[in-house]
Parts: sequence; C-alpha cells; structure tokens
Amino acid sequence: MGMLDWTEKSAEVLQQGGVIGPDERLPWPQTVAMGVQHVIAMFGATVLAPILMGFDPNIAILMSGIGTLIFFVITGGKVPSYLGSSFAFIGVVIAATAYAGKGPNANIGVALGGIIACGALYTLIGVLVQVIGTGWIERFMPPVVTGAVVAVIGLNLASIPVKNMAASNFDSWMQVVTFVSVGLVAVLTRGMVQRLLILVGLIVATLIYAVLTNGLGMGKPMDLSGLLNAAWFGAPAFTAPVFTGNAMLMIAPVAIILLAENLGHIKAVTAMTGKNLDVYMGRAFIGDGIATMVSGSAGGTGVTTYAENIGVMAATKIYSTAVFLVAALIAVLLGFSPKFGAVIQVIPLPVMGGVSIVVFGLIAVAGAKIWVDNKVDFSQNKNLIVAAITLVLGTGDFTLKFGQFALGGIGTATFGAILLYALLNRKA
Repeated sequence: MGMLDWTEKSAEVLQQGGVIGPDERLPWPQTVAMGVQHVIAMFGATVLAPILMGFDPNIAILMSGIGTLIFFVITGGKVPSYLGSSFAFIGVVIAATAYAGKGPNANIGVALGGIIACGALYTLIGVLVQVIGTGWIERFMPPVVTGAVVAVIGLNLASIPVKNMAASNFDSWMQVVTFVSVGLVAVLTRGMVQRLLILVGLIVATLIYAVLTNGLGMGKPMDLSGLLNAAWFGAPAFTAPVFTGNAMLMIAPVAIILLAENLGHIKAVTAMTGKNLDVYMGRAFIGDGIATMVSGSAGGTGVTTYAENIGVMAATKIYSTAVFLVAALIAVLLGFSPKFGAVIQVIPLPVMGGVSIVVFGLIAVAGAKIWVDNKVDFSQNKNLIVAAITLVLGTGDFTLKFGQFALGGIGTATFGAILLYALLNRKA
C-alpha cells in the first residue's frame, strides 16, 4: 500500500456503524467533514497552551498543522494522530522565561531554544527505538500497564473542563447541556451525523447557549465583534529561537513526558483498531520530535500526539489517517486566517468544556477497554496494585521534582506503572 493509497469504504459501512481502519477512508466529502471535527477537537487546547505561555496562538495552530503533516510523512501515513500544543512545556517555559502570565512573552526566544533541544532529544530516542526494535515495549508494557496509562491520559485532564471552563453555575449547567447534546446525537442519530457527534453536539449546544444568553440574558452573551473584525488573511508573527544552556537543560527533559504520551496514544489506537502499530513506534517518536523542532524554530509550542483526537476516534470508530491529513491542511489554512481562528474563539468556553468532558472520558474508557479485551486478571495482586497506584498518580497529578524539572501526573503514572510492574513481576 502506498502512502496515499487508502481503500475507499462506501457510505453503507458508515450507516451500519462499521469501523474505518487507518489504511481505509470514507468518500472525500465525509473525510473532509471528519477532518473539521478533529480540528475543532484539538483547537481549544492547542490555542490555550500558547496563551498560557505568552506565545502567538495563530503560529501554534499553523505549526500543529505542519507538525501533523511531518508526522504523517515520517510514519508513512500509517499512524492516525494529530499533533497539537503540549501542556507539558507550560511549567518549564514559564520558569525558563520568568513569564508574568499575561500578554506576549518577552523572553520567548529562550523558550524556543529549549523546545528545539527537547525535540532533538526526543528524535534521538526515536532513532534508538527504530534501531533496537520494540520488543522491550511488550516486555515492560503488558495490557495491565498500557490500559492504566491510556486511562490516566483522560483522567489527568479531567480537572481542566471541570475546574477551568465553567466560571459560574450557569456555565456548569451549559456543560451538562453540551454533554447531553453529544450523548443524544451519539445514540439517536445514524450514519454521518452520528459519526460527527462531537461537531453536531457542539453546534446544538452553542445555539442553545446563544438563545439563553444573547436572547434571554441568562449568562455571559456571545461576543461576535472579534469574528466580524478579524481579517480573512494574515501571516502570523514568527519568532527566532535563542539557545541558552540553562533553558535547554530545563526544557529538554520534557521529551520523557512526550514519549509517555505518544506511547499511550499508540497503545490506545492499537487497542481500538485491533491493528498492532508498535512497529511504527520509533517513527512516531521521530515524527513528533522533528515536528517539535520545526515548531520551536518558528515561534510555536512543542507538540504532542493529541488525546482529544483519540477521544474523537474512540467515539466515531473512524481511524483513517486520511482524516488527519485533511485536519492538518485545514489547520495550516487557519494559521494564515485570523477569521477562521475567530470562529472557533466564538464557541463559548462552557460548551468547549462540555465537549472536553466527553472526550477525556472516552479516553479513560479506552484504557479500561484494553483491560477487558485482554482479559487482565485483577485477582493477581501485581495487576491490582499496578492499576490502582497508576490511576491515582495520574488522576491526582502526582508530581516529582528533579531540580528545576518537574515530572507531572501523566509522566509519573507512565513511568510509575512501568517500573512498578517490572518490580512486582520479578517473581514471575
């Protein structure tokens, strides 16, 4: 199979709720619609991360598209994945640049140098994996470990929509309206509408929000002025990196967290599709590493495989890499169009929060599905202890500090699960 030679599946497969594998695709109109859904899924977090670090969100969107294209080419179009802004960089970037938390980051160049160093380290790890193979992954990451790690990716992010995306009681109720809308679309509709459950649920909830706020004055009204005033076309402001030893030493170890996320992502997609993608692990690391270096060299954030998009795949059962090619191309266009960026910015935060609750929950369940599908035996104490500790480390965001570098919840849970299993499995 060539890189762009997907097997086209008919609309009947869609109607019957069938699975579309990584090397298959729907007809192009449906593929484009799915691509739009993936763009919306990644958009909130991909824009939020640069804002929290004082970076330019338009560049982050542009580089997420370019990064996804790089990843697509390096993995030969075999691994369904979207690369968006990584939150793992936020703490170290703020520390390295002494960023005050509002407006543009005056020391962004120093952070970019560190992000490039991180991408280089990550790429080297990928080359190493490519050379020595992935047998060690199987040994260190049996289903009990991978299930826990995948679940943790969703659970670790759970507090973001619950704590940060609802400023008032009305907003919290709007989150409920949103996830109920998505749920009703998922269960009551068929065919393409059902596959676009995130997008359709989001549109329905946004319309309800507009009626309640702009119409009935119940919450914060939607502000369309930014959308009307935004230019259709505009080049983002690129920034050059500055290389300083201190920032590079501080930011480079984030590669370990990106590696953990990517590993969990590939295990999740393997479990969902039934296709073993471990053989592409090294190439996936290299793709992610090079994408991070390219992003850092232009003023973008470090990138990582996106959990939001795993959630969309889990909900739609469409794993076609063609969808991610489309999503990447749309993101590149968005990077050059402030108007498109403004459309997404108009979506009310509580509606995005309600969608996030669904998406992060789907990832947590994808982890549990790995246990069920592989018949993990929880009457064995080693399995019970590994799963129990991993879930709480990740959900509680257990953090370990090594000097300036902090390993947060997903990182401690991933490495904790691997090391704990290795320790407790010694008797075997």
